[in-house]
Amino acid sequence: MSFDAALRVTEILLALAFLQQCCEHILGSAAARGLFMLRAGLSLLLLFGLYSPWVLLALSLHSIFVLHRFDGPYNGGSDRMGLLILYCLCLARLLPEGLAREAAFGYLGVQVVLSYFISGWVKIVNPDWRSGRALRDVFGFSAYPVSENLRGFAMRPWLLWVMAWAVMGFEVVFPLALLHPASLVAALGVAALFHLANACLFGLNRFLWFWIASYPSILWVQGRLMQGI
Repeated sequence: MSFDAALRVTEILLALAFLQQCCEHILGSAAARGLFMLRAGLSLLLLFGLYSPWVLLALSLHSIFVLHRFDGPYNGGSDRMGLLILYCLCLARLLPEGLAREAAFGYLGVQVVLSYFISGWVKIVNPDWRSGRALRDVFGFSAYPVSENLRGFAMRPWLLWVMAWAVMGFEVVFPLALLHPASLVAALGVAALFHLANACLFGLNRFLWFWIASYPSILWVQGRLMQGI
């Protein structure tokens, strides 16, 4: 994937993720609704590629007001990922052509790869994850909208142990997918399915859209590494 193509696809996916986020505030307070209507308007401009560098700058400035309104990234990791993508895109569009632009966009790809590895490492050093207890607690006691049928998984410790190690193992070895284009595509497909499952089971829908929006940067980084080799 070329640099320009990766940038453009990332802009489209980020715009769609922001629009989905904005829809959550249609029935919110008047202040929040007005704030996110502005983000929606800017996201539509980004979606259609109109004045992209300046729209990205406007969205970056707008994000400061959102952070102030909610005293930080109010939805945790997914909002942080959205901001990381936004700021890296903004720099990649506004910096002079050459290594600086590539470094800004490449930073995004590297951070996403590290996000999977670090997430897996944090889990694997946690005895509750290694024993499967962490997943049992998620299904048995979590406040996430898990249906009663799914809560039955908490009574299957061996299955949850296997699932826990499958998640940890995949996340820890994820950086190795960069060694070959086919392995990276397969790994990103598995990762997307993992986020889709979390969206369906626990309502973590924002993670799905924002993480998928970051995938073109990983594909570009992998291609760039292959060129270097």
